[in-house]
Amino acid sequence: MWWVEAVLQRDGPIALVSWIFWVIFSITLHELAHGWAAIAQGDRTPIERGHMTMNPLVHMGPMSLLLFALAGIAWGAMPVNPHRFRRGARGDVLVSGAGPAMNFALSLACIAVLGLLLRFGAVPQNLAMFLYTGAFLNIALGLLNLLPVPPLDGSRIVAGMIPETRRLYDHPNAPIVGLAVFFLIFFVTPLGSMLWLASHVIADAGIQFLAGGPSSGP
Repeated sequence: MWWVEAVLQRDGPIALVSWIFWVIFSITLHELAHGWAAIAQGDRTPIERGHMTMNPLVHMGPMSLLLFALAGIAWGAMPVNPHRFRRGARGDVLVSGAGPAMNFALSLACIAVLGLLLRFGAVPQNLAMFLYTGAFLNIALGLLNLLPVPPLDGSRIVAGMIPETRRLYDHPNAPIVGLAVFFLIFFVTPLGSMLWLASHVIADAGIQFLAGGPSSGP
């Protein structure tokens, strides 16, 4: 588990605990947001499949949690049936967008709490690191999931808004090709680093604005 050792050596145990908590918690709420939106659209598949729970094992599955332990990479899934959405393609856009929206809401909550705590008094370093991790990580997750690459949420949003692309995104090989494109983008191009940097910049700016001074982010 090289990434665990890297985090411990660079930032310490609190950073590691914060990272583990926020990855699992954020992915769980991200998937639940999809489920809540699907139910609001008339699709009870999340309920019927037993996915409306806070249990991360249900949303991430053993393989995702194992890969997270080994390599720091994780994902989640929420079973929905777009054919049940009462608003059709528009419902698909709403359901797909609910996950990233949840990530941005979690980030905003962390930014607001940390910024206001800094404004009105000193904040323990451990608490600041915990909240800052939740802030920038959820920005990163939200932006990442908006990329129009299957199986990310952005592909479903684009397919719902531009019907001509739905056949392309619904192709049986689309997820495999999408994953190949995803890894190509993030390991060959600087997009991954740019997304990471943007997440820190946005979190820092929000905290600094509310705190009335420089951000205390690590």
